[in-house]
Amino acid sequence: MFSFAEINKEVIACAIAIMQAAKGNKMDNDLRGNGYDANNAVNMDAPSYSNDVHMIPLDTIAGYDVRPGFYDMNGATVIPCGVNFTITSCGATSVELLLFHRMENEPCAVLKFPPNYRIGNVYSMIVFNIDIDDFEYAYRMDGPFDPEKGLRFDKDKILLDPYAKAVTGQHEWGKADNNIYKARVVKNNFDWGKAGQLLTPMEDLVIYEMHVRGFTKDVTAGVKETSNGTFEGIREKIPYLKDLGITAIEMMPIFEFDELLGQRDFYGRELMDYWGYNTVCFFAPNTSYASHEEHNREGTELKNLIKELHDNGIEVFLDVVFNHTAEGNEHGPYISFKGIDNNIYYMLTTDGYYYNFSGCGNTLNCNHPIVQKMIRDCLRYWVTNYHIDGFRFDLATILGRNEDGSPMSEPPLLQSLAFDPILAKVKLIAEAWDAGGLYQVGSFPSWNRWAEWNGRYRDDMRSFLKGDSGKVGAAVQRIEGSPDLYKNDGRGYNASVNFLVCHDGFTLHDLYTYNEKHNEENNWDNTDGTNDNLSWNCGIEGETTDPEIRRLRHRMRKNAFAVLMMSRGTPMFYMGDEFGNSQGGNNNAYCQDNNISWLNWDNLKSKSRKTLHDFVKYMIHFRKKHIAVRKRCPPSLAGFPEFSEHGIEPWKADYGYDAHYIGIMFAGRKIGGRGDDIVYVAINTWWNDVVIRLPDLPQNQGLQWFCAVDTWEENSIIKGRGAVYGGVLVHQRSVRIFFAATPERR
Repeated sequence: MFSFAEINKEVIACAIAIMQAAKGNKMDNDLRGNGYDANNAVNMDAPSYSNDVHMIPLDTIAGYDVRPGFYDMNGATVIPCGVNFTITSCGATSVELLLFHRMENEPCAVLKFPPNYRIGNVYSMIVFNIDIDDFEYAYRMDGPFDPEKGLRFDKDKILLDPYAKAVTGQHEWGKADNNIYKARVVKNNFDWGKAGQLLTPMEDLVIYEMHVRGFTKDVTAGVKETSNGTFEGIREKIPYLKDLGITAIEMMPIFEFDELLGQRDFYGRELMDYWGYNTVCFFAPNTSYASHEEHNREGTELKNLIKELHDNGIEVFLDVVFNHTAEGNEHGPYISFKGIDNNIYYMLTTDGYYYNFSGCGNTLNCNHPIVQKMIRDCLRYWVTNYHIDGFRFDLATILGRNEDGSPMSEPPLLQSLAFDPILAKVKLIAEAWDAGGLYQVGSFPSWNRWAEWNGRYRDDMRSFLKGDSGKVGAAVQRIEGSPDLYKNDGRGYNASVNFLVCHDGFTLHDLYTYNEKHNEENNWDNTDGTNDNLSWNCGIEGETTDPEIRRLRHRMRKNAFAVLMMSRGTPMFYMGDEFGNSQGGNNNAYCQDNNISWLNWDNLKSKSRKTLHDFVKYMIHFRKKHIAVRKRCPPSLAGFPEFSEHGIEPWKADYGYDAHYIGIMFAGRKIGGRGDDIVYVAINTWWNDVVIRLPDLPQNQGLQWFCAVDTWEENSIIKGRGAVYGGVLVHQRSVRIFFAATPERR
């Protein structure tokens, strides 16, 4: 037996040496045919090896030369003499490897694992001299079928390798080549050069959540026709993202999923699993997101995208779904886990039914040691092979549930991810709730490593910004980085990912256009999606030509972006919100692969929406410029606290039920100690104007207040105006932002 590290160097080097001796120069061509490239292989100076080590066939099965393989090398891996296949099942009584010629549904060979090809519950086989360009593979497993005990083995079901690096038959979006999931061996020879991790601090991130297809699928995206809705489409839009100023993208699920799941026709509109939250394979990228077929090189286009994003200072996060799979409940299909070890991979009731804390039919049994390992291996794979910078975990509280569904105080999976050395610098972000009612925002087990989508920020700030009473105190907590949630656990504001909207719910445009959801197009009689949106239509439901309401809505959106960027924690917003993208009031567009979900880039041709875009771009720039907003700094020379709240009069905040104004001041020393960075944010959510007074600045520094932003004005970016003195007017439902500077440095 060899360890994995030994396999990477010594065994492969040994095999090369022996095969060179056995076959001479012909070996080079044989290896290239199997996806091995010496120029891109593990760097090794092969030492001389004794002749007592042999990588030669020991048996012949179904006409193929084979031998026992490497048991700790999961999946299908190219080695110099062939391909190593390894899979684990605790309950199977026999396992078969199925080999298919490319694009065929009937196996050309069935290789049953002999008893001596199994150690413990791991089956491993090396198949010699097979051309990975021509074959695809899958498995069949036999074993007991006893659903009440959670056992669902079926020797006739074709099963996908859980560690498959590519899934066949999924390349063209909306078209399935067949109903069988098979895997393909991938050549892993991408050259990352000297690229390292960006390691952008949480407080310096501005996260842009996006759907890969929806970002550029519309013809208005301005990318090559072959790039619409693909990784390449995003790559062509990198100049736009960089100009906007965001520092990270968070891609909605890109693991292989079947968009045809739940496919149905609704009055001529085709509905499907557009969002992709029903994972088919965790180790394989969605091949339909590539602009061209990448046979045996799946993932190359994605890697090129990530590399270029990194070259432009933009980190890449993945939205990962380890709470359930596409196999559904007892009525769902067999894809892999259900036929491999159903009672291990899924949470089951005592009579064998599926717990449904995900709301999608099943729940992964995340804290079983085998499932833990699979998840950890998966994340490590994406970090080491794709250079992913962070992960957002969908319905992450499920990752903290025990096998009986009960919450655990110290879930072993979450702890292992927190302390894993490969994942040590990777951002781990939890959506700290699930469909079973477990809500852990502020209490998610973190080990000082996990951040959270701060749902409290979304809810409290939506209420405050639309003018609800009694919300000033909560708003102050959220703007400060939610110290009531995170201050005492060591994470502080870096644990808080602040957002007002995301993919799940209204867009920012719709948040101030609709009081009610309008999901009729989803074919569920408008029963799907949340009813508690904390939105405000500003007086008329839906789009309107009324100029006053249009101006108010435009101002509300600017208010939202201004406050989001002026809040401690990590800001995040959804693609298109920067230019007023609308979904027509649909707050659950999971099935809408059409213009409801696709970005309409022509919105940027509208004067008001281009103005919004420019305002968002400026607010991101302003946030980056003012370090005191983003983080706690050394004490200011002015003697101000690093964070303070103010009312109409400075230092006198009003937290009363009827209060609708709050002033927030950030203060601290600039980088290098060169003077103070002082910013004051005036937020008036009332329907009346207010006149406030700004805090007095120390005279010995020559500082004066200057206005940078006033959302009341059509051009809300204020430049070139003089200092602000005395009473300051803050108009109804508007935000003004001031900064302290000397006249010559403003």
